Amino acid sequence: MSATTVPGRASAPRAEDRAPGFASLLLSEWTKIRSVRSTVWSLAVLVVFTWLLTALFMKMGIANWDKTDASQQAEMRMDPTGTILGSGILLSQLAVCVLGVMAIASEYSTGMIRASLLAVPGRVPMLAAKGTVFALLVWAVGEVTAFGSFFIGAPILDGKAPVSIGDPGVARAVFGCGLYLALLGLFALAVGAIIRHTAASITVVVGFVLVITPMAGLLPGSVGEHVYAALPTEAGFMITQQQGRAGDLLGPWQGLGVLALWTAALLAVAAVQLRRRDA
Repeated sequence: MSATTVPGRASAPRAEDRAPGFASLLLSEWTKIRSVRSTVWSLAVLVVFTWLLTALFMKMGIANWDKTDASQQAEMRMDPTGTILGSGILLSQLAVCVLGVMAIASEYSTGMIRASLLAVPGRVPMLAAKGTVFALLVWAVGEVTAFGSFFIGAPILDGKAPVSIGDPGVARAVFGCGLYLALLGLFALAVGAIIRHTAASITVVVGFVLVITPMAGLLPGSVGEHVYAALPTEAGFMITQQQGRAGDLLGPWQGLGVLALWTAALLAVAAVQLRRRDA
């Protein structure tokens, strides 16, 4: 009998045999995501291109102001913040959707997911850590993008639709834009975790954002209006509006809450599948 073995008492598990704590998982996922240079460069390019598009569209709007319909001019004056953020957000949300899918679906494509799951037998903590790190990263980048876009666009619009960060609803809209992008990234990550195929997941998410949501806006009657308002991207995007518009069925925070519910439901499905299906 070994001198270090006590009869009738199980030996304590070694540190290397224990499941890693959540802080270790967060560090591991952060190391993964920042070590992929394509992700880092994609986010950097996303910020710069969004700022450039914002400046371009705002300058075009001012240059063509006298040719613009009076109702459009009134809308821009009523919600200049929404106009500024909306001019470049399409690129941002598409890039975030693609990166969200790739954050997890690419691991299935390369087989790296097996190594991750071997280190975390519970599986769900790994998904939680990956989602947390990705959401925080996108949130930080989204805030930089949103505030930068606002401070680029506001001086350009100043002569026609003046707006200040201290105006009612402006700070909430700009700050909320980063939250919207973070939730949208988690939404895409959940889809990637469910489908587990990069190309198919990107097709589903981008198709949902660019095709299904706009088509739902064409549905007739009150039912169509409610369906359109409850879709995740349409509801979540309302947080970027400085103030509500005629016909809105949800407020800014209510809309963001709808997107959060969609995201939570998909993440729950992804967690169940992760526990039941082989990698």
